[in-house]
Amino acid sequence: MNKHTALSPQDQWKKEAAIAAAAQVTSGMVVGLGTGSTAKFAIDEIGRRVAQQGLRIIGIATSERSAEHAQSLKIPLTSFSQHTRIDLTIDGADEVLPGALYLIKGHGGALLREKIVAAASVRMAVVVDRTKIVKKLGQLVSVPTEVVPFGWEVTERRLAKIGGKPKLRRAPDGSPYVTDGGHYILDCAFGAMNDPWKVCQDLDQIVGVVENGLFLEYATEVFVGSSDGVEVLKKSHTSKTTKNKISRPAHNKKGWRR
Repeated sequence: MNKHTALSPQDQWKKEAAIAAAAQVTSGMVVGLGTGSTAKFAIDEIGRRVAQQGLRIIGIATSERSAEHAQSLKIPLTSFSQHTRIDLTIDGADEVLPGALYLIKGHGGALLREKIVAAASVRMAVVVDRTKIVKKLGQLVSVPTEVVPFGWEVTERRLAKIGGKPKLRRAPDGSPYVTDGGHYILDCAFGAMNDPWKVCQDLDQIVGVVENGLFLEYATEVFVGSSDGVEVLKKSHTSKTTKNKISRPAHNKKGWRR
């Protein structure tokens, strides 16, 4: 493996988990295509299967950059005007709480479209490496909160009042980061949350907030990559996580198999 294709161990874990999740895709599906470095691995694998195995699917992308990447791989895309129901969405996450499979998402800047796609999905397969598994949401990362640019300073003060410690996300040139929807993002550091539902409700009550990065009822399974391979976490009705080990995928003429 040369320097152009070498992956860090963590990226290799992500890739293997993404390949395992992409194996869930079957012909005829409408597939939600996530955003971020981990979701990119899944899009790559779906594109490979389209090209090499004749996989027939249509996708709905969660960002402009994911749409461009999918199109470069000849993955057909559609829109909600044509399909309002998505069979399976594959996306990454910044944190995962086992059991309930609660997530924090949005550090890739696409949380609004990601949540719209997740909400329209029958299944949502989340792909992460083991470093994203936490005991409490907010333990590692802030909660991205998408806000209307008009009056964002007022919204920022209201977020501070509920303990969010908001910080305006900025682009590399120092200007405010602007989402595909034309909004700003305030990253809110609540710390480890005892009651993420209460935090979510508080965020939803603030005028000027478009959406927040707490995904509390969307994930149906989580593919976790590690040095031991890929483990699948599934949400149960008792909020206890069901764990299934799957072997590392082996590549052959027919594609990746579990």
